[in-house]
Amino acid sequence: MDLHFVLLLGLGAMAGGFINGLAGFGTALLTLGIWLQIMPPQQAVAIIVIVAAISGIQGVWIVREDLKANPKRLMIFLLPAILGVPLGIELLSSIDAGVLKIGVAAFLLLYGSFFIVRRNLPSFERPTPVIDAAIGFLSGVLGGAASLSGALPTMWCAMRPWTKQETRAVLQPFNVVILLLTAVFLAWRGAYTRETLLILTVALPITMVAAQIGIFVFHRLTDVQFRRLLIALMFLSGILLSLRELL
Repeated sequence: MDLHFVLLLGLGAMAGGFINGLAGFGTALLTLGIWLQIMPPQQAVAIIVIVAAISGIQGVWIVREDLKANPKRLMIFLLPAILGVPLGIELLSSIDAGVLKIGVAAFLLLYGSFFIVRRNLPSFERPTPVIDAAIGFLSGVLGGAASLSGALPTMWCAMRPWTKQETRAVLQPFNVVILLLTAVFLAWRGAYTRETLLILTVALPITMVAAQIGIFVFHRLTDVQFRRLLIALMFLSGILLSLRELL
């Protein structure tokens, strides 16, 4: 690992850990765009699912009471997602790095745009188990293919009349379980080589510290401040990644 590799590895680990601690999702969104500059998609995803899951466990603890209050809400998303993970793993082997980077940039810009117009979108107060299950399944596929399991649930849950604690009580444990399951499948397929494990030992401590900073910030933001910070992070990251790929 040369200096350039280590710097981008550390930058990706810090960005992913911070957003995970802050919002309970988004590690892959902020990290993939950086790490795909220095490693192939399969290796980047294999590392991200581990660091995102382990750092996410810290976030699960802070919403444990909300999770206990309504575990059924999580299960409607989680059970179909588990079925989608193996399909995503199969897709991962054929993903081109350039295509994946453009896809991540598009997701980032979509996220930023979504949170801007969210107040003008319909709010779903009644139960929608079929839609929840469908989003869960597709998120399992995205989790296996690119460690992006939190993308669709985040946008969908944002249209529910839930507090940020209740929303996080779905997103955080959902991501942790799906990413850990993805890591098990990848390990079974031999993704964790000696080189990959070495990179993981460097990235994981950085991610854990950054996640604690994100959790610290989360507790001190109002809902409005929280939303504005997410918009800024997503838009800035998406624009920078798009410009890098297109230019």
